[in-house]
Amino acid sequence: MLEVDSVLIDAAIGLHFRPFRGVFMSSAAALSVDLPPRPSAASIEALIAELEPVLSERITTAAGIREQHGHDESWHHPAAPDAVCFPHSTEEVSAVVRACSAHRVPVIPYGVGTSIEGQVIADHGGLCVDLSQMNAVIEVRADDMDATVQPGVTRTQLNTHLRATGLFFSVDPGADASMGGMASTRASGTNTVRYGTIRENVLSLTVVMPDGRIVETGTRARKSTAGYDLTHLMIGAEGTLGIITEPNVKLHGLPEAISSATVAFENVAGAIDAVIASIQYGIPMARIELMDALAMRAVNAFSRLDYAEKPTLFLEFHGTHAGVKEQAEAMAELCQEFGGSDFAWATKGEDRQKLWQARHDAAYAAKALRPGMEFLATDICVPISQLADCIEATRQDVEDSGLIAPLLGHVGDGNFHLVVAVDRDSEQELETLAAFNRRLIERALAAGGTCTGEHGIGTGKRAYMEAEHGEGWAVMRAIKAALDPLGIMNPGKLV
Repeated sequence: MLEVDSVLIDAAIGLHFRPFRGVFMSSAAALSVDLPPRPSAASIEALIAELEPVLSERITTAAGIREQHGHDESWHHPAAPDAVCFPHSTEEVSAVVRACSAHRVPVIPYGVGTSIEGQVIADHGGLCVDLSQMNAVIEVRADDMDATVQPGVTRTQLNTHLRATGLFFSVDPGADASMGGMASTRASGTNTVRYGTIRENVLSLTVVMPDGRIVETGTRARKSTAGYDLTHLMIGAEGTLGIITEPNVKLHGLPEAISSATVAFENVAGAIDAVIASIQYGIPMARIELMDALAMRAVNAFSRLDYAEKPTLFLEFHGTHAGVKEQAEAMAELCQEFGGSDFAWATKGEDRQKLWQARHDAAYAAKALRPGMEFLATDICVPISQLADCIEATRQDVEDSGLIAPLLGHVGDGNFHLVVAVDRDSEQELETLAAFNRRLIERALAAGGTCTGEHGIGTGKRAYMEAEHGEGWAVMRAIKAALDPLGIMNPGKLV
């Protein structure tokens, strides 16, 4: 097993559990991260006075709005910013960041608040820059199959806008996340196995840098060898290097035919072996999702369904009518070889929507298993060949720890999630969860994987970065220091 510094791991968990009787320490202290001081009331007043001529009533210190912007969908403790603003253009964002730089006030970019590792929590105070009102689809170029949007455009909004074009935007993390937020957290989701993550679906970005400069990171050309790849440096940076204000994204043609299915297995190993075989045989899957028996039980109860309460694959095929039929038949035959049964097929739009809604509701269904508790949603990603062993070891660890933790995942990518129910008033449960989460990360890293496949780092997984990246972690910190020497961009996140 890979050795990981337990102090750093517990420190990261400590940020989740803060401030429970001092049992856990602050990860910021453990990592000796240089963070800006919390701005004084005078600094905030001076900042607002400078920005009011630019933003008018679109900057506020109202307590209710600040509290709304002090949390995401994670279980991290909320922390409200000192003020919130609502810019309408790249130029206004530039003016905001320049003023924050001059007054040494932290800047926290905010999309729609669906992140789950504390990326928008204002632990160090500062100004929250809510980009939700920058929600225009600037241009769709159907011939080039790309579009330029503002960061507050959500994936659902963009796909609704695209209905008449025969195109769609493929990245689907489940939540109706904003385009800027998805780019900032390097989002993926159920379609990734066929269409790629947000990383593969962004051509270029307009970014406001920490000093207020407006930078174009590339062009709309499908490839380039011109210099450093600034686009992909910004994707996944979680707002620590700048604010994304105009993503240029790739679009895909809507498939002629779509077919979806569920298939149950006696054990997780059979399901994963079927997935590996489908990839090796070249069956062009659009989605391959796994839910374990407990997750299926939760979904049945939550959504009033009657699926077999066994490890289950959710499948989808895109292509021509003949191609989809051939792919589905090949996958059905393959699943049977590995113990698959209870096939349920859906070709009509409403049936497919119902099937996938069950998958998207899985996290909420998991929470309903233990009402009144709080929930830690975590994820790891490993090479596909290691996935079955990693899942089996994790399920055994869950059982041995006495935790309630349904498992679901994008198994075509080697990525899976756990939704762990915890009594936050129980010190013993918190300690059990901290130890379990540490073992989960160690298991992923030992298998050649990562501490997070798609949730990101935020505050919750920052302490795992050195164990995963080695000297690369120092390079990341050097990049942060070079681009944001004042440390004002989303401080305490990622690095």
